Amino acid sequence: MIPATRTSLLASPIEWGVAARALDGQTESGDLHFVGRFAGGALIAVIDGLGHGPEAALASQVAAATLDDHLGESVIALVEHCHSALQRTRGAVLSLAAIDPEGREMTWLGVGNVDATLHRASSTRHRRESMPHRGGVVGYQLPPLRASTLALDPGDTLVFATDGIASNGESPIGWHPQDAADHILRTYGKTTDDALVVVALTVGVRP
Repeated sequence: MIPATRTSLLASPIEWGVAARALDGQTESGDLHFVGRFAGGALIAVIDGLGHGPEAALASQVAAATLDDHLGESVIALVEHCHSALQRTRGAVLSLAAIDPEGREMTWLGVGNVDATLHRASSTRHRRESMPHRGGVVGYQLPPLRASTLALDPGDTLVFATDGIASNGESPIGWHPQDAADHILRTYGKTTDDALVVVALTVGVRP
């Protein structure tokens, strides 16, 4: 089994939680998360292997291992590495965000339908921003890649959700990330699909 996270002694600009469940009747989920810390900050990714069961899980595990192998590279380079690695699998859809060490800036990119929404803690900015999606399948049909960069403030909260999570308008601001992830899965998780949600809180500069 490929680990979903890389442990590190490096300080992280985020606190995060994850909640997931497999489709009823399946022993493995095709939905997988990856969170890694490195000198340039933190990387968060959510991967949804096509279909269900062991083959979908394998595609997601290959993608997570590839992200771990290339941790620290740009988000565009990471998607390109995953595209090469997944060509002998079912393929996957993938969204990822790289956050700088001080939690002041995020660069994100998505291929396929893993939703990502940034909820703002400050009323001086737009209350929420959604990741622009590019249609395609990593491993089969990679679209032209274009990453976007956003400024962050402490308390801004990022929510990733696979298509096993129904759309919801609730804000996670003020929640502990794990409590928010558990609530979203419990309230909005579908019984007809694998489901996974990651909630990441920007903690900003810490001494």
